[in-house]
Amino acid sequence: MKKFSFMERLKNLTLMQSQEYDVLIIGGGITGAGAARDAAARGMKVALIEAGDFAGGTSSRSSKLIHGGIRYLENMEFKLVFEALNERTKLFEMCPHLVHHLRFMIPLYENSRVGMFKMGLGMWLYDALSLFQAPELHERLNGRESLRRMPALRADGLKGGYIYSDGYMDDDRLVHETMRSAAELGAVIANWTAATGASFGENGRLRETRVKDQLTGREFAIRARHVISSVGPWTDEFGAKLFHDWKKILRPTKGIHLTLPKNRLPLSSAVVMGAEKSDRIVFGIPRHEMIIIGTTDTDYKGSPDDVVATREDVDYLLDITGHYFPGAGIRESDIIASYAGVRPLVNDNSGSEGKTSREHTIFTDPRGVTFVAGGKYTTYRLMAKQVVDEVLRHFPQEDRIRFRATDTAVPLNEDTSPEAYHQALLTVSSLAESSGRPEAEVLPLCERYGREAEKILARYDSRWSLWQLEAAQAVDMTMCLHLTDFYRRRVPLFLAEPDHGLSQLDAVTEVFQKKLLWTDAQALEEKATLRRFMEHELAWK
Repeated sequence: MKKFSFMERLKNLTLMQSQEYDVLIIGGGITGAGAARDAAARGMKVALIEAGDFAGGTSSRSSKLIHGGIRYLENMEFKLVFEALNERTKLFEMCPHLVHHLRFMIPLYENSRVGMFKMGLGMWLYDALSLFQAPELHERLNGRESLRRMPALRADGLKGGYIYSDGYMDDDRLVHETMRSAAELGAVIANWTAATGASFGENGRLRETRVKDQLTGREFAIRARHVISSVGPWTDEFGAKLFHDWKKILRPTKGIHLTLPKNRLPLSSAVVMGAEKSDRIVFGIPRHEMIIIGTTDTDYKGSPDDVVATREDVDYLLDITGHYFPGAGIRESDIIASYAGVRPLVNDNSGSEGKTSREHTIFTDPRGVTFVAGGKYTTYRLMAKQVVDEVLRHFPQEDRIRFRATDTAVPLNEDTSPEAYHQALLTVSSLAESSGRPEAEVLPLCERYGREAEKILARYDSRWSLWQLEAAQAVDMTMCLHLTDFYRRRVPLFLAEPDHGLSQLDAVTEVFQKKLLWTDAQALEEKATLRRFMEHELAWK
């Protein structure tokens, strides 16, 4: 793949000022990335801008699950679950280095709100809605079998449980890979570029979008036939900036997560907790580098820029974890990190945070802007197609024919197709030998990048550490411009390392300084900004 770097960003900013686009996408989360890839695959001229870093909002602060949504069956949202399960199957094939199969256990107790029989019906329905295409179908366990599978579970009152299949992902990296794929297809993309306003023609339609380069302060305008707003929890804020008669559409909710060391909670699979007394559920999710506990789901009134975990949020998750795993003795001191995000749920006047629908909404203002909000991460590809289809409804008939939908359920990267990915895992030993590195370093590179790992090892300094290699890859291939962006959204340093990766800070900064030509003063400020972020994120401590 071609580079997707700082230099590419500079070229793209110049292009954005000199061309007119079929569509300008504002917002660089998963929905915007998916729409850019879909539109570019049809042959449309596409520009995309993001005010901060790609995946800087909700798209990097999810539970990091690819799932149908077992709890949405209770809300009778069968269409949503069917779509999500269908997309789950496709994502396993599209990006096997980012989306992985995972088994989940739902333990049921004597006082559980849902009994074994009713949950069993739900399990059969879940498998049926997946057209029985799950990697493994569900299992029913009695109490003894449940404890054999998950010995750390609370035994008192345990009636049994169910095991079913879903998946986990690297949510932020899925955005970056989708952006790279869109760029390969011709989309012109820049991060750290904010939409600041718009000008309208005599016909009342949006003519130009005013934007600002957040790195230099320079302002310019982008001309496009149509604009897509995919700014997630900032939708109402952005709508009001464009239109004086904007009416709010969102009911934002806050979700926080905690991360724990892998060895502090012995999970043989993911576990679904908290369903005994309410429809709000909490997951315990074992990953290769950490365990994630989350999430909360409460109404949120503040700015999405300010969302952070509070003491109350943390205590809530610790209480639930302690209730299900009393013998583990999980305490605040076990927590490595926390992260918080805002879900851009569309207000359906349901009266309950947990029952507010995860369905997305797409609508077009006649002044030339299509808005998309809500939805589930798992269905991003389908949402993207529907958004572009909606945009084309406002184009002439010949354009609708010319820009017909194409299949985007294909691998994001030729080096990470299922075949290439499995081949990469088979070559770990030979790659370790040829690069002079231990297999323990090469294996995670192959798992994260597939066959591209070989290029990474050949491209960069053989004396660099694993984190330095990933830093160089992030700068060159994901338009990563800041240390904080690297620590938060390219690698699990902040979330998974007990010291949040600070022991690697000097070595990683050396790579950024070399590649982005930072002065010593800039490098020091980048380090200080990273430390301030960590202090702010963990202020509840």
